[in-house]
Amino acid sequence: MATVRKSKGRQRIEIAKIKNESNLQVTFSKRRAGLFKKASELCTLCGAETAIIIFSPGKKIYSFGHPCIESIIDRFLARNPFLNAGALQLFQAHLEAEKKRGEALDKTTKAFQRQCWWAAPVEELNLEQLQMLKVSLEMLRKKVERQADKLIIEASEPPAFSAPYSVGAIPPYEPQTAGFDPQGSTFGFDGHFF
Repeated sequence: MATVRKSKGRQRIEIAKIKNESNLQVTFSKRRAGLFKKASELCTLCGAETAIIIFSPGKKIYSFGHPCIESIIDRFLARNPFLNAGALQLFQAHLEAEKKRGEALDKTTKAFQRQCWWAAPVEELNLEQLQMLKVSLEMLRKKVERQADKLIIEASEPPAFSAPYSVGAIPPYEPQTAGFDPQGSTFGFDGHFF
């Protein structure tokens, strides 16, 4: 014996404006209450500060706010800049510290530029100047190695129009035939800059 369902159960409704005024008011009230309940749960579970303002079809205003809708709206509209005075003071302190650090860095940079520190004997340089000289020399060494490798590769490649190869064919580069070991080359130095 089959049982007959009395109701259709929970069904998906079409999302479109409700035309029947009575159904519209009932749906608005239920959905508004559900929305406020979910916002309250979000505040409780996550500690979020929430503000919701709803204008009903009947031109009434409903609002929900946690902890207080006025404070959230004031902060949003920046009518009360002292609400986060602690955070503002912290940002200002960080800004001042960064400004002082930048000024000190500018002074140091200008002093180095005035002194021509790279031309002074190594024994007369302070630790910071020595570190800058070391970095500069390492960068120069890398540039020289790259340029030397590039020139060696270009020199080892035969021209594209050479007879043993077909027209336009270029033989592959073979590092063992180049006769150069970029890691073993010292360019007249003993391998140590300092």
